[in-house]
Amino acid sequence: MLSLGQDRLLGQVFNLGNYSSSKVKFIHKLRESILGSRRPQLPENATRAERGQFGEDLAAVHCRRVLGYRVITRNWRHQKGEIDLVCRDAEVLVFIEVRSRSAEAAVSGYNSVDPAKKDVLRKVFRSYLKQLPQPPKHFRFDIIDIALVENGESEVRHYKNVPLFHKHFSV
Repeated sequence: MLSLGQDRLLGQVFNLGNYSSSKVKFIHKLRESILGSRRPQLPENATRAERGQFGEDLAAVHCRRVLGYRVITRNWRHQKGEIDLVCRDAEVLVFIEVRSRSAEAAVSGYNSVDPAKKDVLRKVFRSYLKQLPQPPKHFRFDIIDIALVENGESEVRHYKNVPLFHKHFSV
C-alpha cells in the first residue's frame, strides 16, 4: 500500500498534466490494476485536524483520479478565509470546498456550507482571481463531502457547480 506522498510522486513520474481527462482516468485505472487499490483509511482515534487533512487528501486524490482534474493548489489562504482546493477541469477553474463529517452527522457537508461561509468563500475566490495575471473566463464552485465511517472507510460525494456567484460576478 502506498502513502499519499508516494501517490503524488507517481503522478509526477507519470506526468499526468499533459493528458486529456479520459486518458488520465485510463492511466489511473491501469496503475491501480498493477499496484492494487490503495485507498487510504482514517486511523480510529483521529483528531479533528487529522480528519480534516484526511478528507482534503482524499478529495485531492478523487479530483485527480476519478474526475480527471488537475490540482493547481491546496489550502490557499487570504485573510480569514481559505480555499481547500483549486483545480482545472479542462478550461474551467474550479474552487473546491472540502467537508469531512461523520456518516451519521445530522447535517451533511453540503448543507454545512451556510450563507456566512459562502460570503467568506466568495471574497477569497475574488482575491485568488485578482492575483492571477490572466484570470480565466470560466470558473465555478464545487463541494466535496467526505462521509467518514467508523471502520476507516469513507464515501466521497461531489457536488458540481454549487450556486455561489451571481450572474454578473466579476473580479
